[in-house]
Amino acid sequence: MIVIGIPLRYAHLEDGRCILYLSETVRRTFQSAGALILPIVQVQDVNYADTRYNEFNELTDKEKENIDKYLNMVDGVILPGGFKITPFDEYVLERCIERDIPTLGICLGMQLMSCYKEEFKVLENNSFINHKQENDDDLSHSVIVNKDSYLYKILEKDEIMVNSFHRYHVSENSYFNVSSRSEDNYIEAIEMKNKKFIMGVQWHPEISYNFDDNSKKIIDYFINICKESDN
Repeated sequence: MIVIGIPLRYAHLEDGRCILYLSETVRRTFQSAGALILPIVQVQDVNYADTRYNEFNELTDKEKENIDKYLNMVDGVILPGGFKITPFDEYVLERCIERDIPTLGICLGMQLMSCYKEEFKVLENNSFINHKQENDDDLSHSVIVNKDSYLYKILEKDEIMVNSFHRYHVSENSYFNVSSRSEDNYIEAIEMKNKKFIMGVQWHPEISYNFDDNSKKIIDYFINICKESDN
């Protein structure tokens, strides 16, 4: 069985205590797709939920070594949704790219990719399209898929419907190609060429995996690429 590493996210309980968590939807979807899930635990001795981005220290060599040990055990990595990018997340992505580990960025994970080696540029949405739906069972808007893209190879469609749960959109990054945009011209998917699979999508295919064929195609393709890396 292939092993998929997933960095944990951080939140507050109702009583104010901070926790690290893995979304049940992410866990169940990727397990049902055939993966063994390995949580990748944050390494810095800080409160991730309450520390602002500019307050994090740079990772030490030991902290980087600990992250590398996690990555030594995986066949692929999911960069899940969340609300904050940290030096931990940035290093995980950098090492995945350097080591050509198949990586799928989802929502915040795609936004993390858009900031790779460039200025952090994530802008608040101001659009006629509903980019923040309330129901997990819906697909809220369409995206146009670039025919000269890895994403088109997977889907074999130039337009699909996607779900949408985000308040921000990204700018172009010179290290990534844009593979899809929404009707309001916001970037919805990016990918890195000459890699096994380094792709980010702004929507949540793990949420619609069980009822949307396009979401299933993306995740199943990613899992198959990870299987090839395992051989």
